[in-house]
Amino acid sequence: MPRPNLYYEERTPSPLERVWLEFRRNPLAMGGLYILIGIVFISIFGPWLTPYGPNQQIADAISLPPAWSENGDIRFLLGTDELGRDMVTRIIYGARYTFAYPFLVVLASASIGMLLGGIAAMTAGVKSSTLKHLLDVIMSIPSLLLALIIIAITGPGLENALLAIGLVLIPQFLHVTRNAIYDEQRKPYVTASKLNGVNDFYLLTMVFFPNIVKVLVVQLTIGLSIAILDIAALGFLRLGAQSPTPEWGSMLAQSLEVAYVSPWVMALPGIALFLVLVSVNLVGDTLRIAIQKQLER
Repeated sequence: MPRPNLYYEERTPSPLERVWLEFRRNPLAMGGLYILIGIVFISIFGPWLTPYGPNQQIADAISLPPAWSENGDIRFLLGTDELGRDMVTRIIYGARYTFAYPFLVVLASASIGMLLGGIAAMTAGVKSSTLKHLLDVIMSIPSLLLALIIIAITGPGLENALLAIGLVLIPQFLHVTRNAIYDEQRKPYVTASKLNGVNDFYLLTMVFFPNIVKVLVVQLTIGLSIAILDIAALGFLRLGAQSPTPEWGSMLAQSLEVAYVSPWVMALPGIALFLVLVSVNLVGDTLRIAIQKQLER
């Protein structure tokens, strides 16, 4: 009969597992994560989640209140607008324009900005100093104002608004990445890596970036919040998504005329926008704290 193994070694969690375990301790952050996962789900599968089209008008369902109200209709859970369009459908489709597209724009801007910022940080001399002062000037201008200037040149529209926001975010990622890597260059582990003869690409991707991930997570969170707010603001100003596109900011602008008659038409896109922004900031801040604790270990 084999003897039982009285000695065993418990498996040590990996760094990513430790970050996840630390993240799970915050119930608010987990709630925000579930909301974001739900938004991503409806952004992808929106057309299969509702029997109506985003601009489909139902003649016998004009300005119906939510289904739980006295005059509500069970067919329209959150009611309809002044043109008889289902509010649930328009909120679902609007998630693509207000969250999914800005999220992709932020990823593209972050990739370009972090790459250029890394190259700028590793390039000493007059060019690097000139770039730093130029970025300081650009960063002093509000992002929405810069987006408005770009849209004034390219013209209104959702595509131009997304392009403007992407161009505005690149200098922010470039500035943050450059400063973070510049500060890391003075630390002993960087000197040791250089003495080992590693090339610049390895130094940038395998030495610098893993050690500034906390800073990058914070900037990604800020960038996503800025992108969502700016795309909604431009839609509200009728410079971004144009009617009848069901973008949440554009829906808020369209609902101003009927706010007193059909308040749910204004409240629903506003609540959706609020939940997404709070969720993004909760998840980003908690993830930053979890990564910081892992780095301190």
